[in-house]
Amino acid sequence: MMEQNEQDQPRVSSVTTAEAVAAKPVKTAKSETWEWIKALVIAGVLVIIIRWFLFSPFIVDGDSMRPNFSTGERLIVNKIVYDIRAPKRGEVIVFHAPEGKDYIKRVIALPGETVKVTGDKVFINGQEIDQPFIKEAIEQANKEGHAYNTLSDFPETKVPDGELFAMGDNRPNSKDSRAKSVGFVPFEKIVGRAEVIFWPLNKISFIHF
Repeated sequence: MMEQNEQDQPRVSSVTTAEAVAAKPVKTAKSETWEWIKALVIAGVLVIIIRWFLFSPFIVDGDSMRPNFSTGERLIVNKIVYDIRAPKRGEVIVFHAPEGKDYIKRVIALPGETVKVTGDKVFINGQEIDQPFIKEAIEQANKEGHAYNTLSDFPETKVPDGELFAMGDNRPNSKDSRAKSVGFVPFEKIVGRAEVIFWPLNKISFIHF
């Protein structure tokens, strides 16, 4: 067998470990700091978008929505749902009240409908509606020999276009559309739909399914 010429032998490049490490790009402290800054800026922008345009926290203040909501509970309000569709009966909304505060109430009557409240009964277009959200409260009051709603009746009235009739679940103690100082709720005053109770922890739950 003929011996191969040394020049014909395959050459193996020898690279030391130190040279290999040196060849790799090394992140400097400055570049890592810049990466963190970019991440924090992006996170901040997302928080602003979520906070101001999509969802907003709301703290229940007062007893007007008892027994379903209590003072101090914290809610997440969906601010875009009504940009997609109109409110529906039974939904819990937050809106800007005339006195400069934000109220939380339940949608009872929609634009163009007639609404009448007589005692514990609510009539929409002449038909009594179910009120499962306060059924137990009404039954308990009846067992005690009185109506749950002890406020004055609301005469049959047509809801104007672009507005809602809203009431608190605590019918005997709620300042809502029945009061002249509040009246019907214009769509443009609605902040959004209450979606989730997130505080206290033992009350965490979805409001609408």
